[in-house]
Amino acid sequence: MTLIAEKTYTPTDLLNDPDLAGQELVNGELRERPVSKKSSKVGARIVTLLSNEADKTGQAVVYPSDMGYKCFADMPDTVRFPDVSLLSADRDAEAGVDPGFMPIPPDLAVEVLSPNDRVSDIYQKVTEYLKAGVKLVWLVNPYWRHVHIYRADGSVQLLTEPDEITGESVLPGFGCKVGAFFRERGIS
Repeated sequence: MTLIAEKTYTPTDLLNDPDLAGQELVNGELRERPVSKKSSKVGARIVTLLSNEADKTGQAVVYPSDMGYKCFADMPDTVRFPDVSLLSADRDAEAGVDPGFMPIPPDLAVEVLSPNDRVSDIYQKVTEYLKAGVKLVWLVNPYWRHVHIYRADGSVQLLTEPDEITGESVLPGFGCKVGAFFRERGIS
C-alpha cells in the first residue's frame, strides 16, 4: 500500500497563487475561510465604524478581511486573515509600504462568526492571535448579537446589544453600542 503525501503550502504559495484565494494557511495546510452574507455585512459595518474613528484621529489603520497576517513566531507556515484588523498608525508604518502579508500582529483582530465556522477552529485562532501579541480580539456573533472580548491579560468579557464597546487602548476614542454592529439594512 502506497500512501500519498498531502501537499504542504508556504506563505509564498498563498501570496502568489490566485486559486488559493479565500484560504488561510495553518502550519502549511490550507483551511477554507467560511463566510456568509450576514457575517460579511457585519464585518463591513465594523470596518466602517472603526475606520470613521481612525480616520478622524489618525491613530490607527483599519484593514478588511483581505489583509493576511504572517506574525506567528512558532508557526512560520501560518497566515491568518481576521475579518477586521486594526494597527496603530506607528506600528503600521513600521511594517513597511507593502510587505505582502503583515509581518506584525494587529492590535485588534475581529472574527465575525459564520454558520460554517467550527468552534475549535475559532478558539484556535483566538489563542494564536493572543500568543502572537494581539492586544484585543473581538469574537462577534451576528446570530446571537453579542461580542466576546479577549484581552492579552487573559480576561474575557461578554457584551450584548445595549452594552458599550470601546477601542480601549488600541483606539481610545472609539465607542458605540454593540447593537450598532448589527444595525444596517439587511442585517437581521
